[in-house]
Amino acid sequence: MAIAAAVILPLGLLFILSGLIVNFLQALIFILVRPFSKNLFQRINKHVAELLWLELVWLFDWWAHIKVELYTDQETLNLLGKEHALLICNHRSDIDWLVGWVLAQRFGCLGSTLALMKKSAVYLPVLGWSMWFNGYVFLERSWKKDEDTLKSGFQGLNDFPQPFWLAVFVEGTRFTQAKLADAQQYAVSQGLPVPRNVLIPRTKGFVYSVNQLRSFVPAIYDITVAIPKHETQPTLLRMFRGRSSVVHVHIERHLMNELPETCSGISQWCKDTFVSKDALLERHLAKDTFGSKQCHEIGRPVRSLLVVICWSAFLMFGAVKFFEWCTFSWGEVAFCTVFLVLVLLFMQILVVFSQSERSNPVVKEPPRSSLEEKFINIRGEDA
Repeated sequence: MAIAAAVILPLGLLFILSGLIVNFLQALIFILVRPFSKNLFQRINKHVAELLWLELVWLFDWWAHIKVELYTDQETLNLLGKEHALLICNHRSDIDWLVGWVLAQRFGCLGSTLALMKKSAVYLPVLGWSMWFNGYVFLERSWKKDEDTLKSGFQGLNDFPQPFWLAVFVEGTRFTQAKLADAQQYAVSQGLPVPRNVLIPRTKGFVYSVNQLRSFVPAIYDITVAIPKHETQPTLLRMFRGRSSVVHVHIERHLMNELPETCSGISQWCKDTFVSKDALLERHLAKDTFGSKQCHEIGRPVRSLLVVICWSAFLMFGAVKFFEWCTFSWGEVAFCTVFLVLVLLFMQILVVFSQSERSNPVVKEPPRSSLEEKFINIRGEDA
Protein backbone atom coordinates (compact mmCIF):
# COMPACT_ATOMS: atom_id res chain seq x y z
CA MET A 1 0.00 0.00 0.00
CA ALA A 2 2.83 2.40 0.89
CA ILE A 3 4.59 1.62 -2.39
CA ALA A 4 1.37 2.22 -4.32
CA ALA A 5 0.85 5.58 -2.59
CA ALA A 6 4.48 6.53 -3.21
CA VAL A 7 3.92 5.97 -6.93
CA ILE A 8 0.38 7.25 -7.30
CA LEU A 9 0.91 10.48 -5.33
CA PRO A 10 3.59 12.02 -7.61
CA LEU A 11 1.78 10.79 -10.72
CA GLY A 12 -1.44 12.21 -9.32
CA LEU A 13 0.18 15.57 -8.60
CA LEU A 14 1.54 15.69 -12.14
CA PHE A 15 -1.81 14.79 -13.68
CA ILE A 16 -4.00 17.03 -11.53
CA LEU A 17 -1.84 20.15 -11.57
CA SER A 18 -1.14 19.96 -15.29
CA GLY A 19 -4.77 19.02 -15.90
CA LEU A 20 -6.08 22.05 -14.05
CA ILE A 21 -3.82 24.24 -16.17
CA VAL A 22 -5.14 22.54 -19.32
CA ASN A 23 -8.74 22.97 -18.12
CA PHE A 24 -8.07 26.65 -17.49
CA LEU A 25 -6.63 27.09 -20.99
CA GLN A 26 -9.58 25.23 -22.50
CA ALA A 27 -12.02 27.45 -20.61
CA LEU A 28 -10.11 30.54 -21.72
CA ILE A 29 -10.23 29.72 -25.42
CA PHE A 30 -13.83 28.54 -25.03
CA ILE A 31 -14.78 32.00 -23.78
CA LEU A 32 -12.49 34.09 -25.97
CA VAL A 33 -12.33 32.16 -29.25
CA ARG A 34 -15.36 29.89 -29.65
CA PRO A 35 -17.99 32.68 -29.83
CA PHE A 36 -16.20 34.09 -32.88
CA SER A 37 -14.91 30.94 -34.59
CA LYS A 38 -15.93 27.44 -33.60
CA ASN A 39 -13.57 26.05 -36.22
CA LEU A 40 -10.56 27.88 -34.77
CA PHE A 41 -11.55 26.86 -31.23
CA GLN A 42 -11.63 23.18 -32.23
CA ARG A 43 -8.24 23.42 -33.91
CA ILE A 44 -6.61 25.06 -30.89
CA ASN A 45 -8.42 22.90 -28.35
CA LYS A 46 -7.20 19.73 -30.09
CA HIS A 47 -3.60 20.58 -29.23
CA VAL A 48 -4.42 21.86 -25.74
CA ALA A 49 -6.33 18.68 -24.84
CA GLU A 50 -3.45 16.54 -26.05
CA LEU A 51 -1.18 18.20 -23.48
CA LEU A 52 -3.23 16.36 -20.86
CA TRP A 53 -4.25 13.19 -22.67
CA LEU A 54 -0.69 12.43 -23.75
CA GLU A 55 0.15 11.93 -20.07
CA LEU A 56 -2.16 8.90 -20.03
CA VAL A 57 -0.65 7.69 -23.29
CA TRP A 58 2.77 8.01 -21.60
CA LEU A 59 1.48 5.98 -18.65
CA PHE A 60 0.39 3.28 -21.09
CA ASP A 61 3.47 3.34 -23.34
CA TRP A 62 6.43 4.31 -21.18
CA TRP A 63 5.49 3.62 -17.57
CA ALA A 64 3.61 0.33 -17.95
CA HIS A 65 5.23 -0.66 -21.27
CA ILE A 66 1.98 -2.04 -22.67
CA LYS A 67 2.32 -3.11 -26.29
CA VAL A 68 -0.46 -2.84 -28.86
CA GLU A 69 -0.47 -5.23 -31.81
CA LEU A 70 -2.76 -3.99 -34.57
CA TYR A 71 -4.42 -6.41 -36.98
CA THR A 72 -5.93 -4.86 -40.09
CA ASP A 73 -5.52 -4.73 -43.85
CA GLN A 74 -3.17 -2.30 -45.54
CA GLU A 75 -5.93 -0.20 -47.09
CA THR A 76 -7.54 0.43 -43.71
CA LEU A 77 -4.15 1.16 -42.15
CA ASN A 78 -3.49 3.84 -44.77
CA LEU A 79 -6.83 5.55 -44.02
CA LEU A 80 -6.60 5.61 -40.22
CA GLY A 81 -6.50 9.20 -39.02
CA LYS A 82 -7.29 10.58 -42.48
CA GLU A 83 -11.10 10.38 -42.42
CA HIS A 84 -14.05 10.83 -40.09
CA ALA A 85 -15.10 7.49 -38.62
CA LEU A 86 -17.71 6.00 -36.31
CA LEU A 87 -16.15 3.36 -34.06
CA ILE A 88 -17.91 0.38 -32.51
CA CYS A 89 -15.92 -1.73 -30.09
CA ASN A 90 -16.39 -4.53 -27.61
CA HIS A 91 -16.22 -3.17 -24.07
CA ARG A 92 -14.33 -5.85 -22.19
CA SER A 93 -11.41 -4.08 -20.53
CA ASP A 94 -11.25 -1.32 -17.92
CA ILE A 95 -9.02 0.67 -20.27
CA ASP A 96 -10.63 0.13 -23.69
CA TRP A 97 -10.98 3.90 -23.97
CA LEU A 98 -7.26 4.34 -23.34
CA VAL A 99 -6.37 1.74 -25.98
CA GLY A 100 -8.45 3.86 -28.35
CA TRP A 101 -6.51 6.97 -27.33
CA VAL A 102 -3.22 5.19 -27.96
CA LEU A 103 -4.35 4.20 -31.45
CA ALA A 104 -5.64 7.71 -32.14
CA GLN A 105 -2.33 9.20 -31.01
CA ARG A 106 -0.44 6.94 -33.39
CA PHE A 107 -2.54 8.13 -36.32
CA GLY A 108 -2.63 11.82 -35.45
CA CYS A 109 -6.16 12.32 -34.15
CA LEU A 110 -5.89 11.99 -30.36
CA GLY A 111 -7.19 15.51 -29.76
CA SER A 112 -10.17 14.92 -32.04
CA THR A 113 -11.41 11.68 -30.50
CA LEU A 114 -14.97 11.74 -29.22
CA ALA A 115 -17.29 9.26 -27.55
CA LEU A 116 -20.78 8.73 -26.23
CA MET A 117 -20.40 8.42 -22.46
CA LYS A 118 -22.57 8.22 -19.38
CA LYS A 119 -23.25 11.64 -17.91
CA SER A 120 -21.53 10.95 -14.59
CA ALA A 121 -18.17 11.03 -16.40
CA VAL A 122 -18.48 14.77 -17.03
CA TYR A 123 -18.22 15.41 -13.29
CA LEU A 124 -14.87 13.64 -13.06
CA PRO A 125 -12.41 16.46 -12.24
CA VAL A 126 -9.80 17.32 -14.86
CA LEU A 127 -10.42 14.39 -17.22
CA GLY A 128 -14.20 14.72 -17.49
CA TRP A 129 -13.94 18.48 -17.85
CA SER A 130 -11.41 18.19 -20.66
CA MET A 131 -13.70 15.72 -22.45
CA TRP A 132 -16.59 18.18 -22.19
CA PHE A 133 -14.55 20.95 -23.78
CA ASN A 134 -13.55 18.51 -26.51
CA GLY A 135 -17.14 17.76 -27.48
CA TYR A 136 -17.79 14.37 -25.88
CA VAL A 137 -21.50 13.57 -25.76
CA PHE A 138 -22.71 12.72 -22.24
CA LEU A 139 -25.90 10.69 -21.96
CA GLU A 140 -28.33 9.99 -19.13
CA ARG A 141 -29.51 6.66 -20.58
CA SER A 142 -33.02 8.01 -20.94
CA TRP A 143 -34.02 8.28 -24.58
CA LYS A 144 -36.40 11.19 -23.97
CA LYS A 145 -33.51 13.23 -22.63
CA ASP A 146 -30.71 11.79 -24.74
CA GLU A 147 -32.29 12.21 -28.18
CA ASP A 148 -31.92 16.00 -28.13
CA THR A 149 -28.42 15.70 -26.65
CA LEU A 150 -27.35 13.37 -29.44
CA LYS A 151 -28.90 15.56 -32.11
CA SER A 152 -27.15 18.73 -30.96
CA GLY A 153 -23.87 16.88 -30.43
CA PHE A 154 -23.89 15.38 -33.92
CA GLN A 155 -24.86 18.65 -35.57
CA GLY A 156 -21.71 20.16 -34.12
CA LEU A 157 -19.62 17.56 -35.95
CA ASN A 158 -20.87 18.41 -39.42
CA ASP A 159 -18.12 20.98 -40.00
CA PHE A 160 -15.44 19.52 -37.74
CA PRO A 161 -12.13 20.91 -39.06
CA GLN A 162 -10.03 17.73 -38.80
CA PRO A 163 -10.65 13.97 -38.99
CA PHE A 164 -12.41 12.71 -35.87
CA TRP A 165 -13.15 9.31 -34.36
CA LEU A 166 -16.47 8.95 -32.56
CA ALA A 167 -16.63 5.85 -30.35
CA VAL A 168 -19.91 4.13 -29.49
CA PHE A 169 -19.89 1.21 -27.05
CA VAL A 170 -23.10 -0.43 -28.20
CA GLU A 171 -23.03 -3.12 -25.51
CA GLY A 172 -24.03 -0.30 -23.18
CA THR A 173 -21.84 -1.44 -20.30
CA ARG A 174 -18.54 -3.14 -19.61
CA PHE A 175 -18.29 -6.89 -19.97
CA THR A 176 -18.43 -9.00 -16.81
CA GLN A 177 -19.14 -12.69 -16.36
CA ALA A 178 -22.38 -11.90 -14.51
CA LYS A 179 -23.60 -9.71 -17.37
CA LEU A 180 -22.59 -12.38 -19.87
CA ALA A 181 -24.70 -14.92 -17.98
CA ASP A 182 -27.68 -12.55 -18.14
CA ALA A 183 -27.09 -11.99 -21.86
CA GLN A 184 -26.90 -15.73 -22.51
CA GLN A 185 -30.12 -16.33 -20.62
CA TYR A 186 -31.86 -13.57 -22.58
CA ALA A 187 -30.55 -14.91 -25.89
CA VAL A 188 -31.85 -18.40 -25.14
CA SER A 189 -35.28 -17.03 -24.18
CA GLN A 190 -35.48 -14.96 -27.39
CA GLY A 191 -34.06 -17.54 -29.77
CA LEU A 192 -30.99 -15.40 -30.54
CA PRO A 193 -27.40 -16.58 -31.11
CA VAL A 194 -25.94 -17.21 -27.66
CA PRO A 195 -22.93 -14.93 -27.02
CA ARG A 196 -19.79 -16.25 -25.37
CA ASN A 197 -17.41 -13.27 -25.47
CA VAL A 198 -19.60 -10.18 -25.96
CA LEU A 199 -22.87 -8.80 -24.67
CA ILE A 200 -25.95 -8.33 -26.82
CA PRO A 201 -25.74 -4.86 -28.41
CA ARG A 202 -28.25 -2.15 -27.66
CA THR A 203 -28.77 -0.71 -31.09
CA LYS A 204 -31.05 2.31 -30.63
CA GLY A 205 -28.25 4.81 -30.12
CA PHE A 206 -26.18 3.25 -32.89
CA VAL A 207 -29.07 3.44 -35.36
CA TYR A 208 -29.61 7.09 -34.50
CA SER A 209 -25.88 7.79 -34.84
CA VAL A 210 -25.71 6.22 -38.29
CA ASN A 211 -28.75 8.14 -39.52
CA GLN A 212 -27.32 11.43 -38.28
CA LEU A 213 -23.72 10.90 -39.44
CA ARG A 214 -23.93 8.97 -42.68
CA SER A 215 -24.01 12.11 -44.84
CA PHE A 216 -20.53 13.23 -43.77
CA VAL A 217 -18.85 10.26 -42.05
CA PRO A 218 -17.60 7.82 -44.70
CA ALA A 219 -16.65 4.80 -42.60
CA ILE A 220 -17.39 2.62 -39.59
CA TYR A 221 -14.46 0.96 -37.84
CA ASP A 222 -15.44 -2.32 -36.23
CA ILE A 223 -12.82 -2.66 -33.48
CA THR A 224 -12.25 -5.80 -31.45
CA VAL A 225 -9.93 -5.75 -28.44
CA ALA A 226 -8.53 -8.94 -26.91
CA ILE A 227 -5.81 -9.88 -24.44
CA PRO A 228 -3.59 -12.92 -25.18
CA LYS A 229 -4.06 -15.79 -22.76
CA HIS A 230 -0.52 -15.58 -21.39
CA GLU A 231 -0.79 -11.84 -20.68
CA THR A 232 -2.22 -10.05 -17.65
CA GLN A 233 -5.44 -8.11 -18.16
CA PRO A 234 -4.36 -4.44 -18.04
CA THR A 235 -6.16 -2.12 -15.64
CA LEU A 236 -5.49 1.46 -14.62
CA LEU A 237 -4.24 0.34 -11.20
CA ARG A 238 -1.84 -2.19 -12.75
CA MET A 239 -0.61 0.52 -15.08
CA PHE A 240 0.19 2.77 -12.11
CA ARG A 241 2.17 -0.14 -10.70
CA GLY A 242 4.13 -0.40 -13.95
CA ARG A 243 2.91 -3.84 -14.97
CA SER A 244 3.29 -4.51 -18.67
CA SER A 245 0.98 -6.44 -20.96
CA VAL A 246 0.07 -6.94 -24.61
CA VAL A 247 -3.19 -5.89 -26.26
CA HIS A 248 -4.41 -7.23 -29.60
CA VAL A 249 -6.62 -4.90 -31.65
CA HIS A 250 -8.49 -5.99 -34.78
CA ILE A 251 -9.98 -3.33 -37.08
CA GLU A 252 -12.46 -4.00 -39.87
CA ARG A 253 -13.47 -1.01 -42.00
CA HIS A 254 -17.00 -0.76 -43.40
CA LEU A 255 -18.27 1.91 -45.77
CA MET A 256 -21.13 3.89 -44.27
CA ASN A 257 -23.02 3.99 -47.56
CA GLU A 258 -23.12 0.19 -47.65
CA LEU A 259 -25.24 -0.02 -44.51
CA PRO A 260 -29.01 -0.57 -44.87
CA GLU A 261 -31.22 2.49 -45.18
CA THR A 262 -33.93 1.41 -42.74
CA CYS A 263 -33.64 1.61 -38.97
CA SER A 264 -34.47 -2.08 -38.60
CA GLY A 265 -31.84 -2.94 -41.19
CA ILE A 266 -29.16 -0.90 -39.41
CA SER A 267 -30.10 -2.51 -36.12
CA GLN A 268 -29.80 -5.99 -37.60
CA TRP A 269 -26.46 -5.09 -39.20
CA CYS A 270 -25.13 -4.13 -35.77
CA LYS A 271 -26.40 -7.36 -34.21
CA ASP A 272 -24.88 -9.43 -37.01
CA THR A 273 -21.59 -7.58 -36.60
CA PHE A 274 -21.48 -8.56 -32.94
CA VAL A 275 -22.22 -12.19 -33.79
CA SER A 276 -19.19 -12.01 -36.09
CA LYS A 277 -17.20 -10.26 -33.36
CA ASP A 278 -18.11 -13.02 -30.92
CA ALA A 279 -16.89 -15.63 -33.39
CA LEU A 280 -13.69 -13.64 -33.96
CA LEU A 281 -13.02 -13.53 -30.22
CA GLU A 282 -13.73 -17.25 -29.97
CA ARG A 283 -11.06 -17.95 -32.57
CA HIS A 284 -8.68 -15.58 -30.80
CA LEU A 285 -9.27 -17.48 -27.59
CA ALA A 286 -8.28 -20.68 -29.37
CA LYS A 287 -5.35 -19.36 -31.43
CA ASP A 288 -4.20 -16.37 -29.33
CA THR A 289 -4.05 -14.22 -32.46
CA PHE A 290 -6.23 -12.45 -35.01
CA GLY A 291 -4.68 -14.49 -37.78
CA SER A 292 -7.03 -13.34 -40.54
CA LYS A 293 -5.36 -9.91 -40.74
CA GLN A 294 -1.77 -8.73 -41.04
CA CYS A 295 -0.18 -7.70 -37.75
CA HIS A 296 1.30 -4.19 -37.72
CA GLU A 297 3.71 -2.70 -35.22
CA ILE A 298 2.55 0.78 -34.21
CA GLY A 299 5.68 1.70 -32.25
CA ARG A 300 6.04 3.89 -29.19
CA PRO A 301 6.51 7.56 -30.18
CA VAL A 302 8.48 9.83 -27.86
CA ARG A 303 6.02 12.71 -27.98
CA SER A 304 4.15 11.63 -24.85
CA LEU A 305 7.47 11.19 -23.03
CA LEU A 306 8.55 14.71 -24.00
CA VAL A 307 5.23 16.14 -22.81
CA VAL A 308 5.61 14.47 -19.41
CA ILE A 309 9.22 15.64 -19.09
CA CYS A 310 8.21 19.23 -19.91
CA TRP A 311 5.28 19.18 -17.48
CA SER A 312 7.48 17.67 -14.75
CA ALA A 313 10.16 20.33 -15.23
CA PHE A 314 7.60 23.13 -15.24
CA LEU A 315 5.81 21.89 -12.12
CA MET A 316 9.06 21.22 -10.26
CA PHE A 317 10.14 24.78 -11.00
CA GLY A 318 6.80 25.98 -9.67
CA ALA A 319 7.18 23.81 -6.56
CA VAL A 320 10.63 25.28 -5.84
CA LYS A 321 9.26 28.80 -6.13
CA PHE A 322 6.31 27.87 -3.91
CA PHE A 323 8.55 26.52 -1.14
CA GLU A 324 10.78 29.59 -1.38
CA TRP A 325 7.73 31.74 -0.81
CA CYS A 326 6.07 29.48 1.77
CA THR A 327 6.70 30.32 5.45
CA PHE A 328 5.47 26.89 6.59
CA SER A 329 2.94 28.26 9.01
CA TRP A 330 0.44 25.82 10.48
CA GLY A 331 -2.19 27.05 8.06
CA GLU A 332 0.05 26.51 5.03
CA VAL A 333 1.11 23.05 6.23
CA ALA A 334 -2.53 22.12 6.80
CA PHE A 335 -3.43 23.37 3.32
CA CYS A 336 -0.67 21.28 1.70
CA THR A 337 -1.68 18.22 3.70
CA VAL A 338 -5.34 18.53 2.72
CA PHE A 339 -4.35 19.05 -0.92
CA LEU A 340 -2.22 15.88 -0.94
CA VAL A 341 -5.06 13.91 0.63
CA LEU A 342 -7.42 15.23 -2.05
CA VAL A 343 -4.95 14.17 -4.74
CA LEU A 344 -4.87 10.62 -3.37
CA LEU A 345 -8.67 10.63 -3.10
CA PHE A 346 -9.02 11.80 -6.69
CA MET A 347 -6.68 9.10 -7.96
CA GLN A 348 -8.66 6.50 -6.02
CA ILE A 349 -11.87 7.79 -7.61
CA LEU A 350 -10.23 7.64 -11.05
CA VAL A 351 -9.16 4.03 -10.52
CA VAL A 352 -12.57 2.97 -9.19
CA PHE A 353 -14.34 4.82 -12.00
CA SER A 354 -12.36 2.87 -14.58
CA GLN A 355 -12.99 -0.55 -13.05
CA SER A 356 -15.53 -3.07 -14.29
CA GLU A 357 -18.06 -4.12 -11.71
CA ARG A 358 -17.14 -7.19 -9.69
CA SER A 359 -19.23 -10.26 -10.43
CA ASN A 360 -19.57 -13.91 -9.61
CA PRO A 361 -18.20 -16.56 -11.97
CA VAL A 362 -20.44 -17.33 -14.88
CA VAL A 363 -22.68 -20.34 -14.72
CA LYS A 364 -22.13 -23.25 -17.05
CA GLU A 365 -22.41 -22.07 -20.64
CA PRO A 366 -25.30 -23.34 -22.72
CA PRO A 367 -24.40 -25.57 -25.65
CA ARG A 368 -23.95 -23.98 -29.04
CA SER A 369 -26.74 -24.17 -31.51
CA SER A 370 -25.88 -25.98 -34.72
CA LEU A 371 -26.35 -22.73 -36.64
CA GLU A 372 -23.90 -20.85 -34.40
CA GLU A 373 -21.36 -23.70 -34.61
CA LYS A 374 -21.63 -23.71 -38.39
CA PHE A 375 -21.20 -19.93 -38.51
CA ILE A 376 -18.03 -20.02 -36.40
CA ASN A 377 -16.58 -22.87 -38.44
CA ILE A 378 -17.22 -21.01 -41.68
CA ARG A 379 -15.63 -17.84 -40.30
CA GLY A 380 -12.71 -19.87 -38.98
CA GLU A 381 -11.94 -21.19 -42.45
CA ASP A 382 -11.46 -17.59 -43.63
CA ALA A 383 -8.67 -17.12 -41.09
